Amino acid sequence: MDPSQVISNPTVERAFITKVYTWMALALSITGLVAVATASNPEFMAQLLTGPTFLILVLVQLGMVLAFSFLINKVSANVATGMFITYSAITGLVFSTLFLRYTAESIGSVFFITAGTFAIVSVYGYVTKTDLTKIGNLLFMALIGIIIASLVNLFLQSSALYWIVTYVGVVIFVGLIAYDTQRLKRMANGISEDGEVQTKSAVVGALSLYLNFINLFLSLLRIFGNRR
Repeated sequence: MDPSQVISNPTVERAFITKVYTWMALALSITGLVAVATASNPEFMAQLLTGPTFLILVLVQLGMVLAFSFLINKVSANVATGMFITYSAITGLVFSTLFLRYTAESIGSVFFITAGTFAIVSVYGYVTKTDLTKIGNLLFMALIGIIIASLVNLFLQSSALYWIVTYVGVVIFVGLIAYDTQRLKRMANGISEDGEVQTKSAVVGALSLYLNFINLFLSLLRIFGNRR
């Protein structure tokens, strides 16, 4: 449905965005708790980093995001919710390794910097009257570009390309937070009143903002994190 043809209802928009933020906050909490708990257990960390376990977790992460994209219309709200919660827990396991590279203090500081940035930019995306659709499309293409550049740099090991991708990534994910917030706000008015549909839509929306948050966090951590 064309967003311009949907009558804006601020009450519906706020209610839906609140659901999205609630699911996102829950997922971030799970990720953080799992990461801290895992990093605090040396024996479990050793098992995590032994053999192909860590690589398998990363591949499962990627597979679950792809599964969301292709299966979301075919699964129930409960299954979608379970997938999202599972994904956030697996991300926590992967993120536990950050404590091996960065100090806990800098990880905490960068998290709060990310949270503050996210809040400001998301509020902007919610209240702005500027249509961010074209910007969002450009940012998505730029995102594909930095993903390709990151893969290429696995072989090149170029420090300059690493930092270019990092700083450009900050700009892209900040922009995507604003764009996705506006997109979800507009989408709220066109969602069916069916509880199943609303729950799935809120979970999918939460996933998009969650991914923007954690990728912005990783980019900022590379810049501001204190390495061990």
